[in-house]
Amino acid sequence: MTSNPEWGEKTSGLEVASTYAQYIKGRNVLITGVAPAGVGEGTAIAFASQKPATLILVSRTKEKLDSVASHIRESYPEVDIRVVTIDLASQASIRKAAAEVAGIISKLDILVNNAGATYNARRWTAEGIEIQFGANHIGPFLFTKLMLPLLKEAAKQSPAGATRIVNLSSHGHRLSTIRFHDYNIENKEVPEEEKPFSPLPPTFGRIQEDGYMPTIAYSQSKTANVLFTLYLQEHLQANGIMSTDQLIVRIGVDSQLGREHDEEMADAIAKTSTFWKNCDQGASTTLVAALDPALNTRGGLYLADCQFFPSADFAKDPNIAERLWYLSEDLIGEKFNLE
Repeated sequence: MTSNPEWGEKTSGLEVASTYAQYIKGRNVLITGVAPAGVGEGTAIAFASQKPATLILVSRTKEKLDSVASHIRESYPEVDIRVVTIDLASQASIRKAAAEVAGIISKLDILVNNAGATYNARRWTAEGIEIQFGANHIGPFLFTKLMLPLLKEAAKQSPAGATRIVNLSSHGHRLSTIRFHDYNIENKEVPEEEKPFSPLPPTFGRIQEDGYMPTIAYSQSKTANVLFTLYLQEHLQANGIMSTDQLIVRIGVDSQLGREHDEEMADAIAKTSTFWKNCDQGASTTLVAALDPALNTRGGLYLADCQFFPSADFAKDPNIAERLWYLSEDLIGEKFNLE
């Protein structure tokens, strides 16, 4: 259970940050996927409100980063705001960004893997990986690996569980497990256990002329976020980066995530929720995952609306998580050692 069971879908990120101010002040925080009018901006503003030592904003477009940073500096001039550009669809860009971060801070207390994207047509990462799987999972997988030395350094100086990795997922993960026989979504034959949830609504089950299934690609990537977190939970406790702290956050926010959706898809997604949060409300669950002291010990995996929430059964399977881990290592070309 979280410390504040009365919090829910309308809870403000600023309120959560104020409640847990002592766990923000003087600490180093990094947030990926920061852009104006998005959940990343709401998350960054909430953290900035309680005087972190360094707040690092990471995203693909420098102009958007600079816009958010300028806005935050106006409101909280005492906070050291840094911006770092990254393209999560390029492993070379990820490595360059990680090196830049290491030149700014010597320890990292909170890593928020907030970045995510959806695409309606097939695209590839620089390494030839389907882009939703590549940018939403493989990119954060590699970036987290490169941030691990900084996280370990923070964990040495903090109470167990206070150093955290927060990965953002979606209830959309329920539509697909990992398609190990077709992770690039080329519409290859897969075993029964890798097939999408059935029956899928027609819009979500859409197959493009080249065999690409955009919703299944997105759902697979969001399942990968949950399984990545599950594996981290199992293996990071010895480092003081407590397993429960790697939590998945569901957000139902009207942001720019679905900017490529056509009218039919946008309408179908709109019908999945009766309440769409603003960016401040959208940030609240991330703040709970990153800060709530009740989460210092392992007690759950997936959060929605500031509380623990059940994920799909396949997203809780340690065997699938381990298999995904090894596939992810293969796709970055090196081992991710958690020792």
